[in-house]
Amino acid sequence: QVQLVELGGGLVQPGDSLRLSCAASGRISSTYAMGWFRQAPGKEREFVAAIDWSGTVTAIADSVKGRFTISRTSAKNTVYLQMNSLKPEDTAVYYCAQASTRGIITQKHEYNNWGQGTQVTISS
Repeated sequence: QVQLVELGGGLVQPGDSLRLSCAASGRISSTYAMGWFRQAPGKEREFVAAIDWSGTVTAIADSVKGRFTISRTSAKNTVYLQMNSLKPEDTAVYYCAQASTRGIITQKHEYNNWGQGTQVTISS
């Protein structure tokens, strides 16, 4: 199974930007959708963004719409989460995941391969 590794987390101030990337130990299958989720302390893991196998269809959670975008390279082997205008409530561990379908999905149980997560902290 392909190992997913999230990169790009860190500590930033409110209003700053970060770009997370999801790198694979092998080539991420281009036939599956990919997603980003996050989990804050004491909360459930929640959907953030997803992109379909082709890279042309995306879904963004209402809580981050207009601030976050998801993309994947033309070779489809790296997935990115661009996060702008970050807020303290965006603080969480962010996870990259590979779906079991080609189309975008938002339910975490439909994702069958997860990275270890990267910490994103927004604080002044």
